[in-house]
Amino acid sequence: MDGPIELSYCVVNTSQRELLLRGLDAIAREREHLPFASEVLVLDNGSRDGSAEAARAHPAVDEVIALDERRGKALNDSELLRRARGRYGLLLNEDSELQPGATLALYEALQEHPDSACAGAALRRPDGSGQPSAWAFPTVATAFAGALFLHNLITVQSKGGEIREVDWCQSAALLVRRSAAEQVGYLDPDFFVYSDEVDFARRLRDVSWYSLYVPGAVAIHHEQLSTDSVPERRIVEMSRNRDLYMRKHHSATAVRAVRWLTAWTYALRALAALVLPGHSPRRYWKHVTATLHPARGEGLREAAAEYNQRSA
Repeated sequence: MDGPIELSYCVVNTSQRELLLRGLDAIAREREHLPFASEVLVLDNGSRDGSAEAARAHPAVDEVIALDERRGKALNDSELLRRARGRYGLLLNEDSELQPGATLALYEALQEHPDSACAGAALRRPDGSGQPSAWAFPTVATAFAGALFLHNLITVQSKGGEIREVDWCQSAALLVRRSAAEQVGYLDPDFFVYSDEVDFARRLRDVSWYSLYVPGAVAIHHEQLSTDSVPERRIVEMSRNRDLYMRKHHSATAVRAVRWLTAWTYALRALAALVLPGHSPRRYWKHVTATLHPARGEGLREAAAEYNQRSA
């Protein structure tokens, strides 16, 4: 399709060559049916598995940014949005596989809602089951709801079959109005990974931009997280960035309340896991300690630094 670029696919890949290629194949199929010009940008996050070379050889890809060192997700997403030429940037992880018509559904949602800056897809697991993809902003109230095990009822907002306004959407498949992103300075690199899109949506909301959940846009999310062992660095990173978000947007009293309510919730789960098959008490207890002491421990930021040092 000739003409000015309307939409830029912005893909970040971290050592997942086969998933990246699968996602790029899906993008290629999507582009065939777009009534406007698009481009595909791939940022390879310091991979050593041939991902950058494979992306360069893929016929759908227009530009590859190959980093020598591994960096945080917020910084990488921001770089892609800055480089993009389209009015819209579709942020994608390498493990996100767009289903037919997803791009147009997201695009039309933002076109029809000029006060919205972000449109998030409905995420599905590889087995086809639903995965929550939109939530209420973290507050003392949502932490209290979690403590009462009402999280799915009160906090999860990716429900129903109609486009709806939500607080924030997961950035695994998120269409962003680039002018709005530029207005708030893109994503905050202080968030290495996790809570970066929450903070982004909150800052957009602060200047009267909104987020949409678009159930007609579907992406398969091939999450590479293991639940059989203790993913301690992910837990540390998740906890420290949740705490960073609270400290950035809420009072010190609210920060402490969310820490204790969240820790209480995981402590109850740890107790239950002692008798429930298939659950790890150790994993839940790590959430407790990381939540109460978010400044302690090593997370994904430190793991990236170690990776970079080994690769130097």
